[in-house]
Order: sequence, then C-alpha cells, then structure tokens
Amino acid sequence: MEYQRLIPDPATVDSTELLRDLGLGARAPAERPFVAVNFAATVDGRIALGGRSGAIGDDGDTEVFRRLRTQADALLVGTGTLAAEQYSRPIRRAELRAAREAIGLAPVPPLVVIARSGRLPLEIPLFQDPDAHAIVYTEVATEPPAVPARVELQRIDPAAGEPTLTAALRHLRREHGVRSLLCEGGPQLLSGLLHEGLVDELFLTVAPQLAGGGGEPTLTGGTALPSPAELTLVWALERRGSLYLRYAID
Repeated sequence: MEYQRLIPDPATVDSTELLRDLGLGARAPAERPFVAVNFAATVDGRIALGGRSGAIGDDGDTEVFRRLRTQADALLVGTGTLAAEQYSRPIRRAELRAAREAIGLAPVPPLVVIARSGRLPLEIPLFQDPDAHAIVYTEVATEPPAVPARVELQRIDPAAGEPTLTAALRHLRREHGVRSLLCEGGPQLLSGLLHEGLVDELFLTVAPQLAGGGGEPTLTGGTALPSPAELTLVWALERRGSLYLRYAID
C-alpha cells in the first residue's frame, strides 16, 4: 500500500518496503526488550470510539497495524484492550508470517498480557484457540486457566522492590529471549510504561476525525508524568488525510 512520505525526504513509499525490517531487537537494551508502541487517535486525541479502537482509522491504519506486528518478537497488551478488541491469535495471513520469518522471527508472536489482578477475559477467541500462546504477568498467585490456549503465568511480587512492568520486561528478556515488544494498548498500560521509562518508540496514526465528549479514553491514562516525555520525529507519512507518525522517545 502506498503512502506519501512528508518527512524526511518527500516521496511515495510502499508499506511493505518501509516496514520490512525495522531492526527493533538489534536496538534493545541489555536488560529488557526494545519497546515500540502503536496507537491510533482522532485529531482531538481520542483512542477509541464506542469503546473500540478499531473504529478509528481506515485501511491505511490497518495495513500499518498488521505490518508492525511482523516486526516484534512479542505483542504486549493490557486486559482491558484484550477484552474490548476481542483478541484472537495474531498473524493469520501466510504473507505476514513469511515476513516475520524473513527477518528471523517466529511466524506467530506470543501475546504478553499484563493482568495485575490475575483476572482474564477467558471467553475471547484468543483463549479458545489451541494454537495461541499467551504469557501473562500478574501480581497475585493464581493457577493457569483451563482453556485450550497455551497460557503461561508469571507472578511479579509488588513488594519485591522493582516496579511490576520493569520486572515483567526483565523476565521476558531473561527467560523468554524477547528482544523486541510491540505494545498495542491500552492507555493505562502505556502510562505505566512511560512512568517506568520503558518506551523507546511510538507509532501514532492521527485519523481525520473529531470524537468530542469526555467519555472516550485518550492516549495515556492514569496519573500525569513527572515531566513530559520528549519525542523526536523520525518520519511522517500521509494517506487519504490520515497522518502516520513515528517518534523516538528520548
């Protein structure tokens, strides 16, 4: 799919080439995975309409979403997004699996789920799929659910002194060899990652829509950051009025 690159070097670019190999894992710190975040938002900053992020953006955003999934060892998501978006096993298209294998990744990434309370939306398609794999981090002791999917549970003790997300990412790197993570939401999870200094890049689609109102979530939830995260624009693309922005987080 073609996009107009605005910054740097204006040109027509193809998504397959642009997102063929971002080299995320090669830039991972020694102690944790490289973390990229992907969100879509309206011009007034809403990331969901009617409770679902899928209502924002068009096929151009869907293409970027799918291509970014080919770039990371694993996908990271919170339970709210997992339930709201009715997650299923990612990477079903043979073309996208081949794209992952071409850069040395497993054809299907595991889903890493942050479920501090241990409660999971077991009714969603992901957990009913025997070929799906989820790695779940909780703050409570609990037993693996009796579902067809392969579910690994790992408890992070909040009293151990290390923040939960930092501990989870260290465990992912050490025990699972995960060098790159793509976070797909939601806003509370993104806020937690930012508070713990764990986000390296942000991919943001700005859809030409205004949502209005105060009921829908914005990009980051939770408490304000101690100081704003500084961003450096890596690229800006445009297609049919939507902007596709890639930022490095300093």
